[in-house]
Amino acid sequence: MCLAVPMEIVQVGEDGSGVAALEGSRTAVDLSLIDNPACGDFVIIHAGFAIEKLDREEADERIRMFEELGRSYVEEHP
Repeated sequence: MCLAVPMEIVQVGEDGSGVAALEGSRTAVDLSLIDNPACGDFVIIHAGFAIEKLDREEADERIRMFEELGRSYVEEHP
């Protein structure tokens, strides 16, 4: 199973590549599927591709949901 994770674009290359970050973790991403990617944009990353732009509020909500899922899993599997 793959999860599509919200991340913030922190670097944009001229070749359609970039770097996205979340909580100190950075990953190389392909930005070619996103219109006008810019540093500070929040995007959904799936299989190394940015596939959707999000506003800050939506990105924060999705990140909170992932954190809740993680806490629930730990509680159920100590």
